Amino acid sequence: MNKRFVIYVPLLLSVALVTGLFIGNSLNRNSQAVFNLSRLNQGNKLSSIIELIQTAYVDSVNTKEIVEKTIPDLLKNLDPHTSYIPASDMQEVEEEMHGNFSGIGVQFSIQEDTVMVVDVISGGPSHKLGILAGDRIVTVNDSVIAGVNIRNEQVLKLLRGEKGTKVKVGIQRKGFPKLFDFEITRGDIPIYSVDVSYMIDNETGFIKVSRFAEQTYEEFMAGMEKLDKAGAQKVIVDLRGNPGGYLMAVIRMVDEFLQKGEPILFTQGKFQPKKIYNATARDTWDNKKVFVLIDEFSASASEIFAGALQDNDRAIVIGRRSFGKGLVQEQIPFSDGSAIRLTVARYYTPSGRSIQKPYDEGTDKYYEDLYNRMAHGEFEVADSIQFNDSLKYHTKSGRIVYGGGGIMPDVFVPADTSGRSEYFINIYQKGLVYQYAFQYADQHRTQLNSLKSAREIEQYLERQNVLGDFVRYAAAKGVAPDNKGLNESRVIIHTQLKAYIARNILGEEGFYPIIQQIDKTLLKAIEVSHQNLLVENLK
Repeated sequence: MNKRFVIYVPLLLSVALVTGLFIGNSLNRNSQAVFNLSRLNQGNKLSSIIELIQTAYVDSVNTKEIVEKTIPDLLKNLDPHTSYIPASDMQEVEEEMHGNFSGIGVQFSIQEDTVMVVDVISGGPSHKLGILAGDRIVTVNDSVIAGVNIRNEQVLKLLRGEKGTKVKVGIQRKGFPKLFDFEITRGDIPIYSVDVSYMIDNETGFIKVSRFAEQTYEEFMAGMEKLDKAGAQKVIVDLRGNPGGYLMAVIRMVDEFLQKGEPILFTQGKFQPKKIYNATARDTWDNKKVFVLIDEFSASASEIFAGALQDNDRAIVIGRRSFGKGLVQEQIPFSDGSAIRLTVARYYTPSGRSIQKPYDEGTDKYYEDLYNRMAHGEFEVADSIQFNDSLKYHTKSGRIVYGGGGIMPDVFVPADTSGRSEYFINIYQKGLVYQYAFQYADQHRTQLNSLKSAREIEQYLERQNVLGDFVRYAAAKGVAPDNKGLNESRVIIHTQLKAYIARNILGEEGFYPIIQQIDKTLLKAIEVSHQNLLVENLK
């Protein structure tokens, strides 16, 4: 090799490196002429980054899409309930809060790849045209939806739409060889938040509230008036599984049970001054004893209701510790139709308890709390949870209650795991009880439609071999008979079968009076109500 070449190669490389650095620096200086750093918003890094991407990034990018994906990541560092609502989801969110949507007015279930009408909403567009429970929706706007593995959300998109718009559906009805063609004009369909109200016995009424929306107060009052006319002296308000919702709905409901001036709750935040909500002069139901059912899925407005009545010694709370969601969100809209739900304050019960459980370890740990409760035995033993004295508060009569997250019941009821054999778990995981119940109701609809109450349906089913028929049905679906498991789970399976069949005929008024027979929390509430305990004497 030429010695000169060996000597000059390192020199040439050094020159090339220096030249490269010089050119690079020159390019940097030239690029600053394109996007002047002094013009960027130096006080706001996020805005600056977006501007830099728009003016200097090597490739074309959709900054709007980047922002949409980034906002949720930004907000999750605050608290578990501050959230971003994209414009595409806003309609569904508004429907939930306002308690209505536009559609054809049917409840449906997908069975064996066929969309089956489970119930027709009275007074809705489908009801007016004569569509019946048990009908199969085979086509929508001339497109076949049967046998194509359609999903629930796809069916909803096809059937829902703007009020006044039309949709064509092809209906297959049992006993008729040809399809019935209907052109349905979509209309407003209410989403009810009070599932049912009925008399358990001659003096005890039951009312189930599944959520809090704009119309919940009116629905609740209608249900209470029904119970009042039936002679209810006591009322069990079931808030189990209720995730909360509209604040003013729960305040108005609580107001109906308290005397004028009694506290309902207060809110307070760093930038939100303390706001106190007191009862007015309503007190419509002051003559009724109240029992409130809660569980680990009762949250937010449910906890406000339970906490307010508990702190005022107005109700006996029964069940298990509630979820612990006591943060106030304010919805702030953007011009593109999206919105942010920003936490601005905390809820406090009349005694001063914060409903909110800790969230300082992050969102994942926050939602894992329910699993931790279960692992620690809180769902089985009341004494498994211990509170510090610093979390001790007192009700109106001086009873001790605790803050720190959620509402602790006055009467604890452990989670019911009886009758959960392996056989039951297998049929439950496959959803066979629900499937069989619909099929049975569909095949015996003529006989069942002549029965007018849950009691009548139950008496009819008791004369049929429903359980034996179900065992054969389950075997055909891949769950082999298991005599030991069946004996262990007989009561729960048989009761569920009767309740779900009745639901397919009478709705919730058919379901709840039957399922209450195996509802340990409700049965405990009935027992406590018969003891005529004074709330202030509870220990």
